[in-house]
Amino acid sequence: MRHHGPGSARSVRAALDAALPRVVLIEGPPEADALIPLAAEEDMRPPVALLAHAVDEPGRSAFWPLAEFSPEWVAIRWALEHDVPARFIDLPATHTLAWGRDEGDGGPADAGPAGDEGADGPADEVPGVGESEASDPAATDAVRVDPLGVLAEAAGYDDPERWWEDVVEHRGPGRGDAFEPFTVLEEAMGVLRETYGTGGHDRDLVREAYMRLQVRAAQREFGDDVAVVCGAWHVPALRRKSTVAADKALLKGLPKVKADLTWVPWTHRRLSRHSGYGAGIDSPGWYGHLFAAPDRPVERWLTKVAGLLRDEDRIVSSAHVIEAVRLAGTLAAMRGRPLPGLSETTDAVRAVMCEGSDVPLALVHDRLVVGDVLGEVPQSAPAVPLQRDLDRIQRRLRLRPEALERELELDLRKETDAERSRLLHRLRLLGVAWGEPAISRGSTGTFRETWRLRWEPELAVRVAEAGVWGTTVLAAATAKVEADAVSAAGLADVTALAERCLLAELPDALPTVMQILADRAALDADVGHLAQALPALVRSLRYGDVRGTGTGALAEVAAGLAERVFVGLPPACAALDAEAAEEMRRHVDAVHGAVGLLGEVAEPERSESAERAAEASAPSGVSSVDAPGLEAGPSAPAQRGLRGRWLGVLKVLGRRDTVPGVIRGRAVRLLLDDGELAQDEVARLMGLVLSPGTPPGDAAAWIEGFVGGGSGGGMLLVHDERLLGLVDAWLTGVSAEAFTDVLPLLRRTFSAYEPGVRRTLGELVRRGPGQRGSAAGAGSGIPGFGADLDGPRADAVLPVVRLLLGLDDDNDLANTDGTYLANRDDNAPANADDNSLANADGNDFVGVAG
Repeated sequence: MRHHGPGSARSVRAALDAALPRVVLIEGPPEADALIPLAAEEDMRPPVALLAHAVDEPGRSAFWPLAEFSPEWVAIRWALEHDVPARFIDLPATHTLAWGRDEGDGGPADAGPAGDEGADGPADEVPGVGESEASDPAATDAVRVDPLGVLAEAAGYDDPERWWEDVVEHRGPGRGDAFEPFTVLEEAMGVLRETYGTGGHDRDLVREAYMRLQVRAAQREFGDDVAVVCGAWHVPALRRKSTVAADKALLKGLPKVKADLTWVPWTHRRLSRHSGYGAGIDSPGWYGHLFAAPDRPVERWLTKVAGLLRDEDRIVSSAHVIEAVRLAGTLAAMRGRPLPGLSETTDAVRAVMCEGSDVPLALVHDRLVVGDVLGEVPQSAPAVPLQRDLDRIQRRLRLRPEALERELELDLRKETDAERSRLLHRLRLLGVAWGEPAISRGSTGTFRETWRLRWEPELAVRVAEAGVWGTTVLAAATAKVEADAVSAAGLADVTALAERCLLAELPDALPTVMQILADRAALDADVGHLAQALPALVRSLRYGDVRGTGTGALAEVAAGLAERVFVGLPPACAALDAEAAEEMRRHVDAVHGAVGLLGEVAEPERSESAERAAEASAPSGVSSVDAPGLEAGPSAPAQRGLRGRWLGVLKVLGRRDTVPGVIRGRAVRLLLDDGELAQDEVARLMGLVLSPGTPPGDAAAWIEGFVGGGSGGGMLLVHDERLLGLVDAWLTGVSAEAFTDVLPLLRRTFSAYEPGVRRTLGELVRRGPGQRGSAAGAGSGIPGFGADLDGPRADAVLPVVRLLLGLDDDNDLANTDGTYLANRDDNAPANADDNSLANADGNDFVGVAG
């Protein structure tokens, strides 16, 4: 038989009913014999898999997947229903897992199949040895035979899968000889084995020797009433006469490891061939439907397809189903097939229900042809203590593992959601990537989290691996974090670990992490490392309010780290090349955001050295002659705390000629955004930088730092035509030779703007400085807009504004004096300027429409 197929499974059941054997031998690891009774449990629902892993190295593992339509599963269920012993007879997992390790396998074959492809021939991989075989020249050069391909070609088919479906999988129960299919396949495989031998997989000889020994032992115990359920490829080898001594000689000296086995849930998606499973099939969902459908499988399948498309808001009626059934039958008759197969039903769905489009057809393939069915195993199945604790938490939090990817929105103000968040964060620390954080679409507040969940069978291996750290999720995550902190490569890694430690709420691990963080920060003199570590540390402080986590020690370390960044950043920014300057600009942005989040934290008492360092970084001694526009304003002496000192650092960066232009421009822009520099002074500074005496490359770098990236620099130029005019005048004055050099930098700067911003800038430049100036002086006074009111565009906006304000008619809007609109913003003055909606003359409505 074949390992997964509805026709093969039905034939096995029919043959067992006819033979009534006293014992059933099944291809699989014999260590799993004790797990067979669990298949009769009510909570056991396929697809499931036998998981074997090395006790000392849980990551070295192998799976034996079984679906509802797998002949092995049917044989197990038949034996349990008829109270007949069932045993596995393949090579023990203790040898299989050790093969790859002793041959220098680069890693565990945790997704490799156990056994072969049955009628398909030898497996693409053997568990635990898949990678080592690929590195073996002898195995690579061997001819790998596809028995289905050879048989299909002999039968006149160009598609092996279609031939197998016509011959085996689409067969009904029938009333003929129950053993006939097996006799025919045995004869065909016998000829193939005589011609091709092992098909390039010599290890099959070892497995088949062990199977022959187990068959002989069963015959001595039960006589000839023995049924063997295995891949058709092995049947000729099991029939072959060989001595016991010869078989034992093949098994002598095999490597061993101590192995544990259990049942784990599996999915239809992992049964598919594209998942990398060597004995996989192309359409597990379709095969499952063929096996479960009591009658009229095509009609029932197309009804499922129609239901799926309707759920996706596509118009599909019962008439579509009827016509698709007719078309599938017609195609099968034209192609000479006994029953419409997957190709016929797919063509019918594409033509009738999808109107020739492959887009909805891809959804049908993903959801139905492959499917996301996730099996279940009973709680009585063996498991490591960590897995049992995880199962208990999942049941308590009503967080059921599912194969279909889904989004989970969490409100951390609710205790259940907060516990779910802690569980997912702890699992990520343990390397169990059940959930991945996603961007929240509903809210950006810190009390909201969005996760993308999807359970994969391989996560059971990850849980077993994590079991070495503890018997509960909390204890294991705590021990893992402490070990990771000790072995962290850099300061940024420790700060990221501290952030994740707070998210996972690991109070026992936090002191260790904070101590290591403080030690690393004290010894690390690289300002780039310190600046890279600060944002993650400051982000962690935000979780104290929502999660109730104490962050006092974290605030102290963050403040000390910020002080060191303030002192070391100006010298570190001197004499940098273009690449290093761009990286340092990103550090400046990150520190600026971190200081904004940190705010006026309760700082510890600063030592005299810290005071002197802050004074050294402050620009109070800079005269207005040395730094035009960057002199300490009247509010500077009154500024205190981290933010005031950071603004002083930015002023130092903005005035030093040794600092690269991209950093100087960025510092000026940050000061402008924080209200520390007036627009007139910024325009003056830009004029100095863009003067003819400045090299074009330095000026272009300054422009990139000031208005580049996603910092809203494009809108700044749109709304301040003086700055745009300076850039325009400088650019038109650049020589032809220098223009070629600065063009890539300018393109990178302006290409980051949104299309609407680029279009507006182009229109402003096209009008010219004189027209912009006259328009601003004679008309609305809004930079970038025309002098006269565009009546039709204003009228187009009025209905929308009236709807937003809840006004019933035009008179209500006409009688509005502007006070109501102005008061929508509590910070807006009563006599709002041109940028406010308070103007009754309609100019601002034109601006909204623009």
